[in-house]
Amino acid sequence: MVATPALQAHALELLSSLGPSRARRMFGGAGIYVGEHFIALVANDVLFLKADALVRPAFVAAGCHAFSFTTQGGQRSVLGYWSAPDEAMESPAQMRPWAVLALESALRAAAAKRCAVPRKAQASTRQARPARAGGKALAKGRKTGA
Repeated sequence: MVATPALQAHALELLSSLGPSRARRMFGGAGIYVGEHFIALVANDVLFLKADALVRPAFVAAGCHAFSFTTQGGQRSVLGYWSAPDEAMESPAQMRPWAVLALESALRAAAAKRCAVPRKAQASTRQARPARAGGKALAKGRKTGA
């Protein structure tokens, strides 16, 4: 995964209409956040936008392709990120509708995580120390060397 600094800067400019955006390096590429929401990634000189099942048909209809990579085991893995349409790469105004779809996907994913049933608390592996024989009573009953 490679993200050239020029494309990364351009992607940040294109997505700036949604609010403050920032990029973070990841696996040779870059992840792009708007606020605290991860909405895009730059890899192999392509901007990929987050797309869940609700918005994926719009990306397919626009002729976009899914981000994928080959695992160490040789299998192809496809993630929920789709390339931005070519015309959207021209200006922030043309990118905005696609960026909104990506942000909405990220917000739905965050809401789903918050609503997920929490895992049962795991039993602590640390055991309580056994009480000493006599406890505090032994200390109180000590004779002083008089």
